[in-house]
This record gives sequence, C-alpha cells and structure tokens, in this order.
Amino acid sequence: MSLIYKYLKKYWVYSILAPLLMLIEVVCNLLQPNLLAKIVDQGIASGNMPLIVQTSLTMIGIALIGMIGGLGCTIAASIASQNAGTDIRYELFTKVQNFSFSTFDRFTSSSLLTRLTNDVVLVQNLIMMLLRIFVGAPLLCLGGIVMAVSLNAKLSLILVVIIPIVGITLFFIMKKSLPLFTKVQVKLDRLNQVVQENLSAIRVVKAFVRERKEKKRFHTANKDLRDINVKAFTLMFLTMPIMMLCVNLSVVAILWFGGIQVDAGSMQVGQIMAYINYMTQILMAFMMITFLLIYYSRAQVSAKRINEVLETQIDIVNIYNPIVTPITKGSVQFDSVSFHYLKSPPILKDLTFSVQEGETVGIIGGTGSGKTTLLQLIPRLYEVSSGSLSIQNQNIKNYDLKTLRQSIGFVLQNTILFSGTILDNLKWGNQEASVQEVEEVCKIAQAHDFIQQFPEGYNTVLGQKGVNLSGGQKQRIAIARALLKKPPILLLDDSTSAVDTATEAKIQKNLKSYLHHTTTFIVAQRVNSIMNADKIIVLEEGRIASIGNHPMLMKESLLYQEIYRSQIQEGATDEE
Repeated sequence: MSLIYKYLKKYWVYSILAPLLMLIEVVCNLLQPNLLAKIVDQGIASGNMPLIVQTSLTMIGIALIGMIGGLGCTIAASIASQNAGTDIRYELFTKVQNFSFSTFDRFTSSSLLTRLTNDVVLVQNLIMMLLRIFVGAPLLCLGGIVMAVSLNAKLSLILVVIIPIVGITLFFIMKKSLPLFTKVQVKLDRLNQVVQENLSAIRVVKAFVRERKEKKRFHTANKDLRDINVKAFTLMFLTMPIMMLCVNLSVVAILWFGGIQVDAGSMQVGQIMAYINYMTQILMAFMMITFLLIYYSRAQVSAKRINEVLETQIDIVNIYNPIVTPITKGSVQFDSVSFHYLKSPPILKDLTFSVQEGETVGIIGGTGSGKTTLLQLIPRLYEVSSGSLSIQNQNIKNYDLKTLRQSIGFVLQNTILFSGTILDNLKWGNQEASVQEVEEVCKIAQAHDFIQQFPEGYNTVLGQKGVNLSGGQKQRIAIARALLKKPPILLLDDSTSAVDTATEAKIQKNLKSYLHHTTTFIVAQRVNSIMNADKIIVLEEGRIASIGNHPMLMKESLLYQEIYRSQIQEGATDEE
C-alpha cells in the first residue's frame, strides 16, 4: 500500500473523485429494491397505474444517475491508475539505468523485463480495483445490511448465519492463494528467460540444430507456468460457485421464512422481492471484496518485486561535489588494484602499472585472466574491490560519473547496435557530429566503403541488434561510434576479432595516426593486434605476469613467447 500511496499522491484529485462518484452509484443501487417493493405492494396490488408509472420513472432516473456515477468513477480511476502505472514503470526503468554491472549480475534481464511489464500491470490494475471496488463493495455490503435489517429484522437472522460462513471460506481461499501467486511470478520469470535466450540466440540454435531441445525447454517452462496458474486460479475461482451456492441458499431461506411471514400478514410480497435483492447485493459485494483481496494478494507479490528493484542501493555513485571538469589527458594509474565479483574469488589481484597520455597499451592473456574486467574498471562499470585507479592523477571516484564516462570511448566485446539507421547508431558517440566527422571516423574504422555500398548509405535501417550486418561490419561501426566521441581514453575489448587481418592492420595504422593524444587500451586474443603497442600487459590468473613492449617481452617473458610461438610461428608452419 505504501507503493500505491506514493504514486497516487500526485493524482489525488482523481483518487478522491473516483470513490465519491462510486458512492453515488452505490446509493442509487440501494434505493432501487425499496422502489421495486413499492411498485409491487402499493401499485400492482391496488391497481394504482399512476403510482406504478411515477415510481418506474423514478427508478429509471435513479438508474441513470447511478450509471453516470459509475461511468465517472471508472474514468477517474482509469486516469489515476494509468498515470500511476506509467510513473512506476518510468521510475523502475530509470533505476535500472543507474545499476552497475554488479547489480545486473544479481537481477536477470528476464526478471527485470517481467517486473517492468507484468508486475507493473498487476499493480496498476489493483489501483483501478481499489478506487472502484474497495469503496463501492464495502459501502454496498454495509448499506445492504442496514436496508435489509430495517426492512425485516427477524428475516435478517439469515445474514447472521450466512455471512460468517462466507467470511471463513474466503479467508481460507486467500490464505492458500498467496503462496501460489508468488510461484506464478517465479515461473513467469523462467518462461521469459527461456524465450529471451532463444530469440536472441536463434542463429546459434539453428546452427547447432537445437530446435527440438529448445522446444522441449520451452514446453517445460510453459507447462510449469500453466500448472501453477491452474492451481492458483482454480482456488481463486472456487469463490464463484461457493458464492452462488450461498446466494441460492439465502434466496431459498428468504422465500421459506418470508413466505411464512406473508401468510401471517407481517410481510408483503414486494418486501420479500426487495429483501432478496438486498441479500444478493450483500453477497455480491462480499464476492467483489473477495476478488479484490485475492487480487491484492497477487499484486502484493508484484509490488514486493517492484520494491526490490526500487529499494536496491546503487553501489556506484558520485561523491559529494565531484569533479565535473572534462578529462583532457588520458594518463591512467593502477595502484594495487584487486577485484572480485559477488561471492567469487578475486578476478584481478594487486595490479600496479601506469600509462602515459597517448600511449597504446595491449592486454593479452588466457581465457579468464581478467582482461575484460580490467577495462570495465576504468569507466567504473564495476567498482574496484581494493586499491585505487586514477586518471589524470585523480582517483576515478572523485569524478562525476557522467564526466568520467563521456571521456572514455568503449568498444565492448559483444558488439551491440540498436534498431534505427547506421547514422543513428554512429551518433551515439556524438549527437552533434557533422556528416564530415562521421565519414572521417568511418574511414578510419574501415566502415565507410561497405556503408556506401548500401542503397541508402548511412541512412540504411538496421534490424534488431544490427542483424543485417556481418560481425566484422558491426565491429567497425562500433569502433567508429567510439572514435566519434574523440575521447582522451579509448578502450577496445577484442573489437577486431571478427575482422580479417588485412583490414585489422589498416584500422590499427589509422588509429595510430588519428589518435595522437588518446590513450588506447587494446584487449586482444591475437598477438598481431598488439605487437606495435607501446606497452603490453600479459595477464595470468588475474596477475600481471609481465609488462613491456614486444621486443622486451620476447626476451624476458616465457608466457608471451609461448603465446607468440603458438600463434605466429605455428601459424606460419601450417601455411607452408
């Protein structure tokens, strides 16, 4: 409820207006049975046609007023709930945007997707129901009881029996349904995960002929969701036959005991009809309250999941009064830097080295040696676990995050492009870049020629994740995108792995001449990619095994020599 209150405060006018309009509808509904009794007992019984017509017109007028009240309540409640839902969804998305990589390691993307969509919709619908049913149903129930008792107190003893039975039954159903709806959301997360993984990796699935396995995996997740939904909703919808049984038993009891009173002359036929209407209204109100409470139980699970995201502490934040002056010199210093992921042994251990402005640094090592992690520490995508990392002789924690990251161009290991044109994707690096600047960086990245071959050139529309481009083409666009920022620090994480060696050599040569004052870090699997670097760091199990230029490492580093021989000399032998 605290979550709902927080987001409804802004729309308090509609939140108050909806219950007030619902009150009008409830009052109108409560007046109708008495007017019906008047028609039967005073109009039809005595043949008083004018009374019948007048009372009928009054009932029509009251029904229209009730309809206006109900319609107005629905509109006001819709405005409040939809706006609150929009605000919740936006704040969730904004919060997720501020997550560090370590926080994303805790939440799966499928779970976040479910929370942003399904969970928000459930809370949004609950708000709608609260503004309508939470006010309308209790008022209708209490009003119906008052009207029924005032109509015939003795007959109301039926209520004393039936209401506790209904209440106990509904409480039992609610108690059993809450844990099931918690499981429903977990199973929905799992289904979304399977779908997301399959669609994003559909080419791998087809390449390895895994369609049957993936169908089986989806069938299992889909079946699990179906089974838990059947359990949850079967239990929830048990309320309908139970309530109808109670209504029918109540009608039989009213007719039985009411008929006895009619025979005794203490009650009239019209009053029995009115009493049945009130009894039906009371029990239907009870059923609406039940559905609200069951839905509340389900939405409560979603609200907790939403709050879990909203209340997650952002672990990488600005210090008080951070440095906002743009970074102009890319000197970088690692001082005893170590890092470990959540609940894992250290990935990087006691790294100490310095890089001067304009230097090119190659990073090489075996799989899992921490190469990519090292790069991700520089723009604070992850926070160092111990030690310090400085840029321009300032600890990176002293910089404003936006300032720090705008000063760094990063080409990720997995190239990500967005739907839109090639030009749109390139301008992620600099929205104000001119056509000439865009073409210049594309020529440096060896992307200009293949872009020009498309009929639409730079205005070619890309599919999701750049599906209509090859891996090498996507990497070259990503390099150009990073260069367009003109950053003082450039991070290239195995960014030419899908490019042929001749094209890679041209890119390396162009980068060297274009980035005079840019400090460049190059993570590579191929020795050829970093042989000309000013400094090469060889990582082994998270530690610096050796550091120096290519000639030095060829003399002093056994590990580097082994990597070189396995790639260069053996490769040459194979060609021969």
